[in-house]
Amino acid sequence: MYYFTSVVLLIVICTTSISEGQRKNMCNVVPKDPYIQVGSDTQIVCESFCVHGKVYWTLNNNAVDESWSSSINSTHNIVSLRNVTLSKATVLCRRADTQEVLGGTTLRTYSKPTKVGCIWHYGNGSFEGVPQLFTCSWEHHVPFLKKINYTVLGTSWLHRSQLEICSSHVKTCTSKHMHEEYPTLVGNHSVTVRAKTKHWEVYSDPYEFDSHHILQISRPKLNVSVFSGHLLAEWSTSTTSKKHYCQVKYDKVGDKRKSEEVLSKTLDAGEKGNLAIEKVESCTYYRVAVRCAWEKAPWSEWSQEATVLSQLNKSDVKLRLWRKVAQPEKTGMRKVYAMWMEIPSACQGTFTYFIQQTVYKDRGIQGDYSRTLCGNSTCTINVNEEAHRVKLRVFHNEAVLAEDSVYVPAVAETSLPQVTNMLTSSIRGVISVRWDAPPQLVRGYVIDWTHDGRRYHWKESDSTSATLFGLLDQKPYDITVTPLFGDKTGLGAQAWQICTTIAAAANFSTIKVEVSDRSALVSWNMEHQDVCGGVIVHYVVFYGAGQGPQLNITVNGTKQEILLKDLIPYTQYSMYVKAVAPTGTSESNVRHFNTKRFDLDFVKKLCAIGTTVLVLLSSVGLCCAIQYRKFLEKPLPNPGLSSVALWPSGGHQKGMFPFRLFSYPSESLCARVSMEESRLTSTPGSHLDPAGGPLEEYSGPAFTAKPDARNERPDDLEEIFTLSSSRECSALLPESSGQLSPYRSQGSIESPTQSTGKECQCLPPVKHQQLTATLAMYVTVHMFEQDQGR
Repeated sequence: MYYFTSVVLLIVICTTSISEGQRKNMCNVVPKDPYIQVGSDTQIVCESFCVHGKVYWTLNNNAVDESWSSSINSTHNIVSLRNVTLSKATVLCRRADTQEVLGGTTLRTYSKPTKVGCIWHYGNGSFEGVPQLFTCSWEHHVPFLKKINYTVLGTSWLHRSQLEICSSHVKTCTSKHMHEEYPTLVGNHSVTVRAKTKHWEVYSDPYEFDSHHILQISRPKLNVSVFSGHLLAEWSTSTTSKKHYCQVKYDKVGDKRKSEEVLSKTLDAGEKGNLAIEKVESCTYYRVAVRCAWEKAPWSEWSQEATVLSQLNKSDVKLRLWRKVAQPEKTGMRKVYAMWMEIPSACQGTFTYFIQQTVYKDRGIQGDYSRTLCGNSTCTINVNEEAHRVKLRVFHNEAVLAEDSVYVPAVAETSLPQVTNMLTSSIRGVISVRWDAPPQLVRGYVIDWTHDGRRYHWKESDSTSATLFGLLDQKPYDITVTPLFGDKTGLGAQAWQICTTIAAAANFSTIKVEVSDRSALVSWNMEHQDVCGGVIVHYVVFYGAGQGPQLNITVNGTKQEILLKDLIPYTQYSMYVKAVAPTGTSESNVRHFNTKRFDLDFVKKLCAIGTTVLVLLSSVGLCCAIQYRKFLEKPLPNPGLSSVALWPSGGHQKGMFPFRLFSYPSESLCARVSMEESRLTSTPGSHLDPAGGPLEEYSGPAFTAKPDARNERPDDLEEIFTLSSSRECSALLPESSGQLSPYRSQGSIESPTQSTGKECQCLPPVKHQQLTATLAMYVTVHMFEQDQGR
C-alpha cells in the first residue's frame, strides 16, 4: 500500500512538471479528500513552485514535525503520515514566512468489520430436520457514512472458492436457503464480511467455525406439573442424539424484586429433560421457562413460559397467633382482639377458623372452655379477669391444618416481666424501636404496631431492638413491646406515638386577592394539619408583573395575609405563596390579578364629599332665594303719605339704628311737606337738630313746589324757596306729645282744614361740624301722583 501510494505521487509530480511551462503557476495539494484505512500510512504532496521559500504542514491546526516532510526539486513538498487513527483530519500546506495557506485536504478513515459471528438455526415453527437459516452479525464503526453495502462471503473444505451467502445494508445478514447451497454444514468453514462504498472497499478478518459449534437447536417444548411442596418441569428438544446442556428459570408472578432463579441440568444423549423445583411458596403463581444448547454452541431460544399455581404445603403454614387485650370494663370483662397470619386466598379448598379459650387455674388449665367461629385473619372474644389461654385451630377440607395458642394474663398479674425505657426514632419512613430488657429471663419479644387501631401488624425479635418497614407515609403509629417467657407473655409497654415522616408543610386550600389601584391584599388558608404535619415557620409571597423582576415578602407563620404595596395601576400581576417548615416547603398555585385603573375608595369618598358640598350649596342657595323673594315682596312705606322729619340721633334712641340712613353729610336739606294738622316750627334764634345741636350751614339748589291743581284755593301761588349758602332750611316736624316720628298718620286724602304756608324756613348759618343728624325722606312717583290728583 505504501509503495503504491509513492508511485502515484511520483506520477503526479512528473505530470505536474511537464505541464508546468504550459500553464500559469498554481499551488495545489494532492490527493484531494482521500479515504484511508485506520492505522495505515499515507503521503500528501504540496505543489510549492508558486512560492519562493520554505513551506510547512499543519494537521488539525497543529504544526507537523519537519522530519515528516521532504522537498523534491524545490517545487514539491511531501508529508508522510503514519499510523493514522483519527476519524477525520485536516492537512494544510502553508508558507513559512507569512503562514499563508497554499492548499489543503481532508483525510477520512474507515475500518474493517469486526467481531463477526454466525449461527445455524431453525425458522419460526420449525423444530425438526436440518436448520434452514444461517445468520451472521458483526460490528462496524464508520461515523461519516450512512449507506454501506455488506456482503457475507463463505468458504468450506468442500468449496475452496468464496461464495456469496447474503447481502445487507445493516450489520446483520440472514440466508434462508443455506441448506440448498450447502447440503451439509459438516467440518470447518470460514466466513468473511465485505464492506463497500463508492470511495473504498474493505474485508473483515476471516471467521472460522465448526458447524456443530454454531448450530442452535430448536426451542424446547415445556410442561410443568404441580405437587405438594414442589414443581416438576419437563421438556423436549429437536435432537437428543448428543450431549447437551439445559437451564430452567422460574420466578413469582407479580414479584417487584424480580428474584429470578436459574437451575442447570446436563442431559446425556437420549435422556429426557426434567427438573424438580423445590423452593416454592404455598399457593403462589410461578412462571417457568427452559432453554438448551449443544456443547460450545449458542443457547436456543427460551421456551414459552408456563404459569402455574403451587399447592398448599402444610409445613409452610405459620399462624403466628397474637392478641391485644383491652382494659377491663365495669363488669370485669375484657375484650381480646386475636389476630394471625392469613392463609393465602389463592389456596384452593375450604378453610375454617376456630378460637378456643380456656381458663387458667392455680394448677394449670382447668375449667370450662368455649369455642368461637372466626374469620380468616381476626377474631374478637370476651374474657373475665382471670388468666386465659387462647388457641386457634385451622381446618382444611375438614382436616386439621395447623394450630397455635397465646396466653392472656389475669388482671391481678402485675408482677409479670415488662420492658422499660422505650425509645423510638424515624428516618425516611422507617421506625426504629429500642428498649431495656426486664430483670426476669425472657425468650423473646413481640412488637405490634398500628396507625388506626383497627389493623395491626406484629413481629418477633430476640434482641432489644427492632426496625419496622413498609409503613404508611406521614402517619402516627402506636407501638407496643411485650416480652415472652416460657409459654406465657408478660405485660406490654407502649411507646410514645411517633410519625413515620413529618409533612413538609400543609397544602394551601384557598387564596384570595382584593385588588386596588396601587395595592393588593392577599390572604390564604391552609388545609387542616394532622398530628404529623410540619410546623410552618414563615410564608414567602412571590409576585411580579409580566417580564419584570420577581419580588418577595416574608410573612410570619402566625399570619395568613399581606398587603402588597407600590403596585402599578392597570397592570397584570402573578403571585404565589410558599409555606416554609423545618422539614420542607409547599407552594400554592400561581394566581393572576389585574390592578385597578383608579382607587375606588378614593372615588367613592370624593363622590360622597362632592355630593355633600352640592347639597349644602343647594340648601344655601335655596335659602338665599327664599329670603330674597321675601325681601322683594315686602311692601315699602309710601313717602307721599308720610311726614318727613329728621331721624333722631343715636343719643335719643339708642339701640334702634346704630347707623344713619340716607346720610348725605355734604349737603343741606330743604323739604316742602304739607302737614295735616300742625306745622313744626323751630324756636326763633335757636336752630337746632333734634339732638340739640346746631345745624350745619349749607348752600344748595332751589326747590320749587307748584300748587296742587286740585287745590280749591285759587290764590295759592307757586312758591319758590332758594337756599343760600349762608343759611339752611330746617325740617318741619309735626307736633306730638314728646315722641318724634318721621311719618305722619297715613291717609289717602288731605284734611280740608289743611293750611298752607311756607314750608321752608331759612336758618342762620352754622358750622359743618355741628351737624349731628341729617334729614331723610322717601321720594316716590306715587307721592307726586297723589298730589296731582288732589
